[in-house]
Parts: sequence; structure tokens; C-alpha cells
Amino acid sequence: MITPVFAQEEISILPGGQFARLGQITIPSMVSAGIRVALVVAALISFVFLIIGGVKWIVSGGDKEGTAKAQSTITSALIGLLIVFAAWAIIKLIETFFGIEILTLTIPRIE
Repeated sequence: MITPVFAQEEISILPGGQFARLGQITIPSMVSAGIRVALVVAALISFVFLIIGGVKWIVSGGDKEGTAKAQSTITSALIGLLIVFAAWAIIKLIETFFGIEILTLTIPRIE
């Protein structure tokens, strides 16, 4: 006759050890991290294009067409940086006026 064996321990599927913080990941934290990463990446890309425009200007050697392309690249990069800064400022204004922390995505509860 076969006797049934019952487990005495409770099985936990939560990560442990160095991966214990993975159990705290939520969709709002992923969205806020995505927003922060997008702002940083956009600022870095704009900065790189600003440097590329400066190098183009130096390399153009006084050629009007090359200088015009370099000025266009620099102008576009500065507009990109302005857009990134404006997005960050709008996020901060929304956080201040509505009490919503977008960069940490904490929404106040009505009780």
C-alpha cells in the first residue's frame, strides 16, 4: 500500500538573496523608470549631435555649404535639448500642481 506524503514546508516563488528586490518591481515603477531613461537618452543624443555639429563646423574650413550644414546640426541639437528640458519642466509642474510624482509614479490616494 502506498501512503501519501504531504509537504510540510510552504513553497515561496518570490526571488531571494541578491534578487530579493525583484519582488518589489511594479508596473508604475517600470513606467517611471522608462520616463527617466527616455529623458536621459534624449538629452545625451542631443548633446552628441551638438558635438558633431561643432566638429563639422571646424572641419568645414570656411566652406559655406559645410558651415551651413554644421549650423543646422547645432540648431537642431539645441532645439532637441530645449524640448528635453521643457518636458522635464512640464513633468515637474504637473508634480507640483497635482501632487503626482511622475518620476517615481506615486499617486496620492483619497481616503
